[in-house]
Amino acid sequence: QVQLVESGGGLVQAGGSLRLSCAASGTILRIETMAWHRQAPGKQRDLVASITSGSATTYADSVKGRFIISRDKFKNAVYLQMNSLKPEDTAVYYCNADIRSSVSGIFWGQGTQVTVSS
Repeated sequence: QVQLVESGGGLVQAGGSLRLSCAASGTILRIETMAWHRQAPGKQRDLVASITSGSATTYADSVKGRFIISRDKFKNAVYLQMNSLKPEDTAVYYCNADIRSSVSGIFWGQGTQVTVSS
């Protein structure tokens, strides 16, 4: 059974930094693209950043220059370094991954709350 578990959310003041982590566990053959999404109250879930198995990255315009996505293939993990945080970054952050295993597909974590106070 494949599982994704996020950690690292919390409360931070505007201008501060947080680092989110997400680790995949289970019988995993290979992980393709990993990504972070976020969902603010009353809004749709949006892509924040993604990283391919070849480490190519993409970012939402709203976070370019402030957030950095990275991954550790040996740990089956993805990270999101968030700098210069703004109140509008407040949301539940979810990681997902395209995983090849006995049951392949897109898997999601349970989410971690990030709150940025002004």
